[in-house]
Order: sequence, then structure tokens, then C-alpha cells
Amino acid sequence: MQQHYYSRRPEAASSPETTRYEYLGRVFTFTTDAGVFSKGKVDRGTDLLLEALQDVSCGSFLDMGCGYGPVGVCFKAAHPEAEVFMGDINERACALAEKNSSQNGVSTKVIQTDGFAAFEGMSFDCIAMNPPIRAGKEVLRRLMSEAREALSDGGRLYIVIRTKQGAGSMRDYLEGLFGNCEDVERGSGYRVLLSTKLPAEK
Repeated sequence: MQQHYYSRRPEAASSPETTRYEYLGRVFTFTTDAGVFSKGKVDRGTDLLLEALQDVSCGSFLDMGCGYGPVGVCFKAAHPEAEVFMGDINERACALAEKNSSQNGVSTKVIQTDGFAAFEGMSFDCIAMNPPIRAGKEVLRRLMSEAREALSDGGRLYIVIRTKQGAGSMRDYLEGLFGNCEDVERGSGYRVLLSTKLPAEK
């Protein structure tokens, strides 16, 4: 079976590689590896997602599908007051996210999980995702629905998606799921979508 970066245990031989990344004037060092998304550099989609998160403040933040952790690590460094969690199905990714948190001097909580299963009963003020488009529409829609359930009232979901890989249909789906969706960043063929969980009507 073909291995993907969203496999639980990637079979690709480990070959670590370090990359540097600048965010809000600070230089971060990330260890990446084979079998984990975007080995060797922070991809443009993640870069755009982090641009959208620059001015976001919240008490609790979840980087879902964290890979080796650039979003969670950079967000924690920029918002030290926030409690930052990271989750990924890929055990190698989770190990790297823990390592990258430590080597960049930030404290995060990394949990290996299939979707939001390990976060059941928890709620977050903000969730950010660079979702695994190649996992298919059914998986993506499950993740979006689980994300909505995991948000506190007024909580925000940020999704980055390549325009040519279904950004329009994803926006329509989020509009139906949340009752709102807007583009907050665009660039290099990507869009960052934002949906807010509205309090239930009493």
C-alpha cells in the first residue's frame, strides 16, 4: 500500500533534514524527515496560514494535522499566554513536533490522534489546519465536522487550502456547516478560510 504523510507509521526510511524559518522577526529551526508533510522546508500554504494567525489571540489553540509542528511552535512563540496543543495521526510527525517545540524553547502538548478522537471532551478557542487534501472528501468533511464540535462558542477555525484543490467547494461546505465562512488570506495559489462557531440560539 502506498504510504502517505497521514499514515500512522510511515515506512519511508528516516533521513532527518533541518530547515530554518523566520516568523515575526524570529528565526526558528525545524527538524523535518521523510514520511512527514513538507520535508525540508515550510510549505507556502503553512506560511500563508501563519500570516493569517499573526494577530489572533486566544486562550487555547489546536494545530490539527501538525506535521513536524511549524504552526503550533510559531503560534506559541508569538502568543506565549496561549495553551497550545498539536495533533497528528503520524507518529513520526508527533515525535518531530515534540522535538521542534523543545529545540525552539516553547512548551506545547503533542498528541498522536486520528482526527479529534484524542481530544474528545475538550474545547478550543482556535483550531488551525492545513488538511490532507489527498485523504479524500469524506475524510476532510469528517475533520471539519469534528473541528466544529471541538470549538468553544465563538471559536474560530482556520483552514488553508490550495485554490485548485477545492477551496471553493470547501468554502461552500464550511458555510453550510458553520453558517459563515470568509477568505482571510490569499496568495501563491492558496486561500485561508475562516469559520466561526456561533453560539446556539436559546
